[in-house]
Amino acid sequence: MSRHERETAVRRMLERTPPPVPPELYGDALRHGGRMLRRRTAARRLMWLVLLAAVVAFLVWASMTRPWVEPPSDTTPPVSGW
Repeated sequence: MSRHERETAVRRMLERTPPPVPPELYGDALRHGGRMLRRRTAARRLMWLVLLAAVVAFLVWASMTRPWVEPPSDTTPPVSGW
């Protein structure tokens, strides 16, 4: 199909009257969109809850193990002056 034939076919499709839209389509689309928004909101809340739990778990772990403190030495320092 050449470019001219494709353009002609598209023009014919655009010039036709559009098919009638079923009246229940609006309600179906509205319900579907509302369901999508509820799912997205629930997923976002779950993500924030998991992030908050991870931050709390990290803070508890960090306060218990204190990784910023130097660990105690396993050997005694050399004794001088005896």
